[in-house]
Amino acid sequence: MARAGVRLAEDPAVRHPYPMAGICIYGAGSVGCYIGGRLLAAGADVRFVGRERIASDIRGHGLALSHYQGGHWRLPPSAIDFSTNAEVAKRAGLVLVTVKSAATRTVALELAKVLPPGTVVISFQNGFGHADRLHTALPGRTVLQGMVPFNVVTLGPGIFHQASQGALAVEAHVELAPHLAAFAFSGLPLSQYRDIVPVQWAKLLFNLNNAINALANIPLKEELSQRAYRRCLALAQAEALALLERSGIRPARLTPLPASWLPRLLDAPDWLFARLASKMLMIDPVARSSMADDLAAGRPTEIDWINGEVLRLAEQHGTRAPVNERLHALVHAAESGTTRRHWSGESLLAELLQAAGA
Repeated sequence: MARAGVRLAEDPAVRHPYPMAGICIYGAGSVGCYIGGRLLAAGADVRFVGRERIASDIRGHGLALSHYQGGHWRLPPSAIDFSTNAEVAKRAGLVLVTVKSAATRTVALELAKVLPPGTVVISFQNGFGHADRLHTALPGRTVLQGMVPFNVVTLGPGIFHQASQGALAVEAHVELAPHLAAFAFSGLPLSQYRDIVPVQWAKLLFNLNNAINALANIPLKEELSQRAYRRCLALAQAEALALLERSGIRPARLTPLPASWLPRLLDAPDWLFARLASKMLMIDPVARSSMADDLAAGRPTEIDWINGEVLRLAEQHGTRAPVNERLHALVHAAESGTTRRHWSGESLLAELLQAAGA
């Protein structure tokens, strides 16, 4: 459980009890600032690298972090080493890459110039293949694929809120040993997996809801409480699950139910879903998907690395995934302003059923 109420400014004696190398958060946006802030609040040696906009927010406000179950952490600007310069990363033993998927190539080139041999790098990014791209650009470093299952909401300048549940995941490696205590002490332990691909696919099945939430333009809890929207997600998941079965990939079990049962659960009437899937609805009432936030802010989304991954899998099998294809197209249209942003559950479901030929 998180160490609720740790406040570095008020309790300077709180320091991590285990020796460890420094940690660099590379691409410190909402997820990076939250994870890095939690580590820093627990006494870890953390440096942040990010955009000037975030750096300005941190210089002016520090970091205020919160958890949907009630934890709160506050760090003053003076406690936070935030830079826009990649040189900061060369002093770290562990680098967490938390940039958007489209920036992976750029980040790989930047890190290749500064990281010494032996540095451990974890890609905490959506989609597949980012660790491979980083590994190719960073010979002599240990590059691992990770996964962040929970949603982080930006509530204001320097204010980040964990709005849903889940444990950080990473592919197992002996080089992680010196860093594990830092995560455990912060309340964000790393769950290690010998094969992380099934874990990534399990998360991606849930992330297929990002597009639906972005098109609905309402909070996640409100959206998932409505059967029509859930049926949209069920269609997208069922399509992906069929392709995974053809590929011989069994998604990891991240919920009490196997992944293959999720479409049927989502199709249940609202009252039954609320009883059977109470943990799925353990979301802060204000939380929206990161894709919804990106659309609202006029930023490019990560649709190509979420639903787009299903399309690539379908292409490998010489077939199509029409539901995910339509969601992919609708989000890109929303990015360009050529389609509406407030789809009702019924209208979006009808659109997807038509795409599926149902």
